[in-house]
Amino acid sequence: MIDDTQISLPAHDWPDFPAGLVWLVGAGPGEPGLLTLQALHALRSADIIVHDALVDPRILDWRRPGTELEYAGKRGGRPSAVQRDISLRLIELSRSGKRVLRLKGGDPFVFGRGGEEAQTLVQAGVPIRLTPGISAGIGGLAFAGIPVTHRDVNQAVTFLTGHDQSGLTPSAIDWEALSRGSPVIVMYMAMKHLDQITGNLLEMGRDANEPLAIVSNATLPDMKVLETTLGRAAADAQANDMQAPAIVCLGRVVAMRQVIDWMGQLRGEAVRDMDPLGTEASSQVS
Repeated sequence: MIDDTQISLPAHDWPDFPAGLVWLVGAGPGEPGLLTLQALHALRSADIIVHDALVDPRILDWRRPGTELEYAGKRGGRPSAVQRDISLRLIELSRSGKRVLRLKGGDPFVFGRGGEEAQTLVQAGVPIRLTPGISAGIGGLAFAGIPVTHRDVNQAVTFLTGHDQSGLTPSAIDWEALSRGSPVIVMYMAMKHLDQITGNLLEMGRDANEPLAIVSNATLPDMKVLETTLGRAAADAQANDMQAPAIVCLGRVVAMRQVIDWMGQLRGEAVRDMDPLGTEASSQVS
């Protein structure tokens, strides 16, 4: 087996990581291989890594020897670090002369509070650097064989969070406009309030038979995918013990998994439908 920690990064003008800098980096949806090279460079240069709960431990193993780890995870319904305390800790570490890597699951700026942390650091006079990561709402669905866009389905996609700052279902969302205007809706952190969210969409006229998929632990070895419908989503999620962290996708793009479930096909499973959207028949008629 190759020791990945000994593999050299390719020749490149890699960014400096001076003492006192806080580098906000997205770790991607989970699978370590989806980490960016710039993120790997930061891992191997940091003095301390302040990481979220959803950062895969295998990624942390790629840090250089002697690098400290500090947990700052947030998990719904469990004791979690307070955001202000995390930001103050980053300021403290910076002022102590550490090269600080703030490693966040997915992309820091997609429902990851990266903007809040970056603003607080800049206001405190702390130098920052930002590196995006693959967001689970795109990369996690792709792993499950679900494209968030398909030209025969949608020219727009909406990303929403399943809870607001209070932990409740978001109250600022215009559910009527969302239901009418977005052919594909991708939901982060929606499992706790899935019944209420799907109920809001149904109440505003969304079709109960519209395809919906739930992808739990996206990209990881224990990834689990449930294909259901908007009307049955909450009941089916409970019956199949679908757990957070999970991404929920609503829209006809979910049907594309019947033809591009690449992981299932590599395991020898048969393609369920070569044309799940019926586009070949439509093109022949036209």
